[in-house]
Amino acid sequence: MTAIPVIALTGHLGAGKTTLLNHVLRTPDARIGVVINDFGDLNVDASLVTGQIDEPASIAGGCICCLPDEGGLDEALAKLANPRLRLDAIIVEASGLAEPIAVSRLIRFSGVDNIRHGGVVDVIDAAAHFDTVDRDATPPARYSAASLVVVNKMDQVPEDARADALARIEARVRERNPDAHVVAAVGARIDPNMLFDVAAQDPAPGEQLTFRELLADAGDHDHVHAASVTVTSTGCVDPDVLFDVLESPPAGVYRIKGTVAVRYRERVRSYVVNVVGLTVHIAEAQTEATHNSLVAIGTDLDIDDVRARMEEAVRPLDGPAPAAGIRRLQRHRRLSI
Repeated sequence: MTAIPVIALTGHLGAGKTTLLNHVLRTPDARIGVVINDFGDLNVDASLVTGQIDEPASIAGGCICCLPDEGGLDEALAKLANPRLRLDAIIVEASGLAEPIAVSRLIRFSGVDNIRHGGVVDVIDAAAHFDTVDRDATPPARYSAASLVVVNKMDQVPEDARADALARIEARVRERNPDAHVVAAVGARIDPNMLFDVAAQDPAPGEQLTFRELLADAGDHDHVHAASVTVTSTGCVDPDVLFDVLESPPAGVYRIKGTVAVRYRERVRSYVVNVVGLTVHIAEAQTEATHNSLVAIGTDLDIDDVRARMEEAVRPLDGPAPAAGIRRLQRHRRLSI
């Protein structure tokens, strides 16, 4: 079974984490597990989450990064990773006091089976950020953990100052993390495709929309939309060329997913590929087919450039894969376990 992405949702108090979570939870047909963390014995954040949540688990009594080893996160993840739940993703909404680096580390080094690190989404309040979070000469360390930075509440910045405000925040993020994906948002509305795989949302002729589909369709037309590029090939790829692309994705690409086939001396093995930011996860697929398919997802894509890079990644190779490429593949497999 494909590992479930566990996405850390972080941000300072009031930045819009719960708003973003509520927006994502309205995604039609998506099955999302949620871990909600709050500071104190009464889990206030959990009471603010609306919409359909599949198997919620709450952790109260302190922020996640301060919990001891047995503080409850692994227990919650183990419950949600049960294959019978058939979840598409698990979102960990951390307390506003939690440090993204620590939350990311807890997920990355969790001993729970059937999960993978799905990235760190850090929500920033565009209007108040430099008064609350980034107040020193040195950019805060939290930037270094983020794979996706959502600069929220852009509508609260004067229209003629928005471009400069976004550029200032992005420049500060890049001082710590040149590879972070930065997007602007209003009402924390981003395309769920940026975070996890979303089923087709167009109803069949004559089919009525569900209540959750109606919620998703109401007022979200100005959200950040993701673009995608799909490439396919038949044959076995050169893993060296493949990882050149996976380790350094084309500009604007935030996620890459798909399957690839690699020829060893005596057999062919297929692998499931998932990339979020610069995190590469490789798992063995339950097939030996020599069909390759990769999908790149992101924003502001140069479609022709992305397609050319992705086609290079899946270009068939005659004969067994070179030893250097096999070593890179094996290294990523070890890191993915």
